[in-house]
Amino acid sequence: MSHQKQKTPILLILSFSLFAHLLSPCNCECKFGASGTKIQGMMVFGSSLVDNGNNNFIEKTKAKANYLPYGVDYVRGPSGRFTNGKNVIDLIGEKLKLPQIPTFKDPETKGSCIVHGVNFASGGSGILDETGAVSGEVMSLNEQIRNLENVTLPELEVQLGCNAKEALGNYLFVVGSGGNDFSLNYFLNFPNNNATLPDFISKLINALSHQIQRLYDLGARKFVVMSLYPNGCSPMVRARIPIPMPDCVQTINVPLRLYNNNLRSLVDEMTQKMPGSKLVYVNVYKIIRDIIRTPTQHDFNDTRHSCCELTTIKEGGTETLCKTGGNVCSMRSKYVWFDGLHPTEAVNVVLANKAFASDLQDEVYPTNVKNLAEQ
Repeated sequence: MSHQKQKTPILLILSFSLFAHLLSPCNCECKFGASGTKIQGMMVFGSSLVDNGNNNFIEKTKAKANYLPYGVDYVRGPSGRFTNGKNVIDLIGEKLKLPQIPTFKDPETKGSCIVHGVNFASGGSGILDETGAVSGEVMSLNEQIRNLENVTLPELEVQLGCNAKEALGNYLFVVGSGGNDFSLNYFLNFPNNNATLPDFISKLINALSHQIQRLYDLGARKFVVMSLYPNGCSPMVRARIPIPMPDCVQTINVPLRLYNNNLRSLVDEMTQKMPGSKLVYVNVYKIIRDIIRTPTQHDFNDTRHSCCELTTIKEGGTETLCKTGGNVCSMRSKYVWFDGLHPTEAVNVVLANKAFASDLQDEVYPTNVKNLAEQ
C-alpha cells in the first residue's frame, strides 16, 4: 500500500505536466540558419520544375527523370530532378542553410526527416486537376495540399510538439505550378477550347487563389510564388513550330506573360486578403528571357538547343524528355535548356540567386526571398 502511495504523486505530476503542455502555446524553437533567417524549413508545391523525385514513386506516370542523363552532375546521379544537377528548390534551400528537403512519396519521409519541410511537387501536374491526365498518374496541386493536410501536418505536430498553425509560420511555402495547365491543357486542346484565353487565365488564377488560401488557413504565412517560364523559347516548342533565329514563339509566350501579370497582381490581392501573410513573386519568365536575349552577359552560349538527346515523336516521345541513356553535351554550364523544356543547373543557379537576393522589383516583387525569410 505504501508503495502505491509513493507512485501516485509522481503520476499526478506527470499528468499535470502533459496537460499543461497541451494547453500551452507552441514552444518549439525555430532553428535559425547561419544566414540569420527565421525559416525552419520549406514546403514545396508544383510541377517538374520543382519536383525533387516524387514521381519516382508513382508507377503509372509518364513524367519521370530517374535515368541518365538526368542527374549526370548530381551527387547521387538520377534522382527524379528534371535537370542535370540541382534544381531551383535545392539551391534556394542551400541559401537558407536548410538540409535537403525530402520528397513526400519517399517511404523514408517520416519522423524527424520532415521537420525541415517536405517537397510535394509532381512532374506533369497542374493547378487544375484535369491537367495531369495526359501524363498518367500525377499529383495535382489540390492533391499535394491534401497530402500536406492529411498526412504531413499531423506527423509534424508530433515532431515539433506544437500546433501546426503556430509551427507553419516559420516555414517557406514555395508554389511553382501552372505551366502544364497551358502546355498539357489549354494549348493541347487549342483551338477547340471551351474557354477563351482570358477566361482560362481567370479560371487558373481563381483556383490558385483558393489553393493559397487553403495553405494560409492551415497556418502558412510566408509564400514564394514562381511565375511561368518562357516556354515559347524552349527546344520542344521550337521543334514543333520552327521559327527564324533568335526569336521565341510569341503565340506561346504571350499567353504565359498575360498569366504572369495576373499572378503578380494576385500577390497584392492575397496579401490584403490574408492578414499577417507575406508573399513574394519571382519573375522566372523575365530572368530566363534576359539570359536568352543576352547569353554572353550571363556566361551562356546556347539558348536554343537541348543539352541532352531527346526522345523524338517518331520514337514515341514528345521532344520533351531526354532519351534514356542518350547523348549529353559536355559544356552543360553553357546551355540554357537541359532537355526540351527544363533548364540546366546553371540556369537554376541564376534563378536561385535572383530569387534570393535581387533588388529589382521586375525580378522579385515586392521583395526578395532573403528579406522575406528575415521578417
